[in-house]
Amino acid sequence: MRAGPLSSALVVVQGADESGQAALFAIAMAESYGTELTAAYTVDTAAIRRLSLARIFVDEEGAEYERSLEQTGKRHLAYVEELARARGIAARTALLKGSIAEESVRKAEEIGADCIVVAGWRQGGDFRDIILEANREIVRLARCPVLVVKGRGIGGMRGDRGMEGT
Repeated sequence: MRAGPLSSALVVVQGADESGQAALFAIAMAESYGTELTAAYTVDTAAIRRLSLARIFVDEEGAEYERSLEQTGKRHLAYVEELARARGIAARTALLKGSIAEESVRKAEEIGADCIVVAGWRQGGDFRDIILEANREIVRLARCPVLVVKGRGIGGMRGDRGMEGT
């Protein structure tokens, strides 16, 4: 049976390089504290819906973009699993659909996470701004502590290939 303040964690993986650093930190945390780790990627169907309503996307473009995000999410989650396995950690994964913040918080509550791990953020570019807003909303909505991971070379795992190129 799990015990302690870091028994279970959800790491939010959204594809930016900073997200890879959050995953590395969560894996190191799991290794050090025996934390049960779940990595989640959310296909932001809420944003796709907004873009469709604003007539930025036609339905076919929205569906194609959603499929592309699903494939990207699967690659990122497989990468986190691979990193965890290399450290002897069994990480569960979840491919979610909806609002990044709402689905991340819902998943954290569902698994009984003691904390949510998100990437530190920096502004610059539309994608980063979407992640920035999602992470801020996670901090606002979460009922458990949220760890914001900033920096490089986390957890003694330098030299990883990052997530942007996967």
